[in-house]
Amino acid sequence: MSDLEVLRGGVAVITGAGSGIGEGLARAAADAGMTVVLADIAADRIERVASELSAGGASAQAIPTDVADPTSIERLAAAVHARFGDVRLLANNAGIETLGFTWDLPAESWERIVRINVLGVIHGVRAFAPRMLAAGKRAFIANTASIGALGMMPVQTPYVMSKHAVLSFSECLRMEMDAKRAPISVSAVLPGPVATRIFEDAALGRDAASVMTHRAAMQKMVGGGFSGRAAADIILAGVAAGNFWVSTHPQLTAQMAKQRAEYLSTQATPTLTDAARAML
Repeated sequence: MSDLEVLRGGVAVITGAGSGIGEGLARAAADAGMTVVLADIAADRIERVASELSAGGASAQAIPTDVADPTSIERLAAAVHARFGDVRLLANNAGIETLGFTWDLPAESWERIVRINVLGVIHGVRAFAPRMLAAGKRAFIANTASIGALGMMPVQTPYVMSKHAVLSFSECLRMEMDAKRAPISVSAVLPGPVATRIFEDAALGRDAASVMTHRAAMQKMVGGGFSGRAAADIILAGVAAGNFWVSTHPQLTAQMAKQRAEYLSTQATPTLTDAARAML
């Protein structure tokens, strides 16, 4: 029996499901025999994906949700449980990118990325985990961090900071589930280069011209990466297997983790690489 069999017949809730990795996860979960609830602030995007999944014979429901608003996430959880019952997979995947030097980004941009990338994950767990614990059944929580959670990068400071936070949160959450002896697996998802809209949709700081070279380089990098669906197939398999570390690019992740460990163990000074400097 494949690891994915543990998901068959269950309910999957996926935030940020309107495009990229989230859309890929929705399609992969549907192919695995799950009922899929697609949540995203972009109602038109999730309605399109849900319609396509339903036309293919899957059970799919689009529920517009703003993960930056805890009441919106709570409404999502209440609606899902009222209509579909217990949730087997919660994928806190919604996330945004923001580009600019720290001092050029307005307070609103900082607050938005923290609300979506960090609090969106936290409130997703707060809304769904109590219900999952009460059900007492095998279940899975997957929080999308990034390979950036193992590194650092100028002018992507809000994003990188937020993904470090998601990784740390997921580590602690995994330990808390263990402390409760709960049958709930927690995974930190660390995608590498995946072709998504994240840099296309990225908000820019006041001095936008200073980050355009960096933005173009990052768009080229992700554009040459895995498709959202290819990444999702890897991610879903890792989550279903109960792995904490789930990466689309294991070798790159291992390399960055090693570099991070060496950096921390030697208390090195943060320094620009030549490649990073060339993008600024």
